Amino acid sequence: MVPTSGFKNGLNILVDGEPYQIIWFQNHKPGKGGAVMRVKLRHLKKRGTIERTFKSGEKFDTLSVTRQKKQFLYKEGENFNFMDMATYEQITVSPELLGNKVKFLKENLEIEAIYLENELIDIDLPIILEMAIMQAEPGIKGDSVSNLTKIAKLETGADIRVPLFIKEGDKIKVDTRTGEYVERV
Repeated sequence: MVPTSGFKNGLNILVDGEPYQIIWFQNHKPGKGGAVMRVKLRHLKKRGTIERTFKSGEKFDTLSVTRQKKQFLYKEGENFNFMDMATYEQITVSPELLGNKVKFLKENLEIEAIYLENELIDIDLPIILEMAIMQAEPGIKGDSVSNLTKIAKLETGADIRVPLFIKEGDKIKVDTRTGEYVERV
């Protein structure tokens, strides 16, 4: 049990029977009445955020969240297969659990699987990934000075906005959090 005075960013707690992670908090003392804790929480399974206010001194159960290294092996039908890097066991994960992260999964990519009480709830991709451009329209000569972009298709099939000078076969760095072009390799 952790009281509101023990809150810190990244702490995982149980609120009304649901698992949340504290993103932001602020101790607030209004002119009259007791102090309260304003908190922004992210749901660990549904990924939505809410804002709540708790009375000072309330206590909450903490949750154990663990991380395990996995390697993406292949896609089979709609599902994605990963291998545990320590035990070599394979697990199958549905695309609903992965969300938009499936756009950046390529074979042999090492990720971190996030478990809540031994249940897989999410994966963390490396922040920057090198990807090859499989399809891109050629840029127009003379447009290299302006800040224009075009759509290009990555080796995983995802579409991304890139500068006009990027062409097929180029390798680029992509930010997996935002899905944006970073630089050419």
